[in-house]
Amino acid sequence: MSIVSTVVVVTWRGREHVTACLDALAAQRRPHEVIVLDNASDDGTAELIAAHPGTPRVLRLPRNAGYAGGLAAALPLVRTPYVAWLNDDAVPEPDWLGALEDALDGDPGAAAATSSVLLTDGSTQSVGVALTADGHGVDLLVAGRDVFGFCGGAALVRTAELAAAGGVPSGFFCYYEDTDTAWRLRLAGHRVISVGPARVRHRHGASTRPGSAPFHLWNERNRLLMLLRCAPVTVTLAQLARFALITAALPVRRLRGAAVPDAANFRLGLRLRVLAEVGLRSPAAVAQRWVIGRRSTVSRGAVWRAWAGRR
Repeated sequence: MSIVSTVVVVTWRGREHVTACLDALAAQRRPHEVIVLDNASDDGTAELIAAHPGTPRVLRLPRNAGYAGGLAAALPLVRTPYVAWLNDDAVPEPDWLGALEDALDGDPGAAAATSSVLLTDGSTQSVGVALTADGHGVDLLVAGRDVFGFCGGAALVRTAELAAAGGVPSGFFCYYEDTDTAWRLRLAGHRVISVGPARVRHRHGASTRPGSAPFHLWNERNRLLMLLRCAPVTVTLAQLARFALITAALPVRRLRGAAVPDAANFRLGLRLRVLAEVGLRSPAAVAQRWVIGRRSTVSRGAVWRAWAGRR
């Protein structure tokens, strides 16, 4: 059987979990290539990867470019029709890749297939990504065949369609690179499907700390940049204004003794940093928006009306 998929595993300080991921890839029932992108790990990860009997191809970056940057750096090396995104703390079942390949082979209109991502206790983390009414990407726990987007921790994408849609937004570092990519694929007229039998177990948060200040910074910033790149202009402006108004209201609420959520994304300093980074990146995002619009065959408004708020 010919090789049609390359699995890209992005790792950073993954010594505690990357071996399980690579062992599971070596046990896949479909032939494939593996590229491990090492984001300048300094904990012995590089030595583990080099010694692994699966002999993956290794690309080591001089600095940590994040998940998005790592994927973007690996994509030029992919020569197969399909490219799989896989977290280094995810362990796929032996038929995982085959189930995804069969799904895309049987559905030419789909450009991406998302997996059933299970937590280590067996509960569901994601079977796809939905788009909320205010432009957030959220994991679906139950889904039909078609979903708005894919979970970037375990998905298969058509390589040519991904390249034509602009690849992976490397500047996002991590978070929302998958939802942004799914949005651009939909603007290009493609679909995203959920494949229930393609199962992986995921050690959620092994590489990043959900709820931490960096986690919220990347999430808030990248969501706004995604909207600036992909959403209808009215939605983009409304959400930028909403974020700025909530930020401006926080000191007033605290002075009045009103309740403020005790979460990092409601800290004034973090939100001001988000606004500053979005402002600095806005010229590039606006230029990218124009390019995305030129490539699109479906209007932003049509995608928004079809998917925003649908769960």
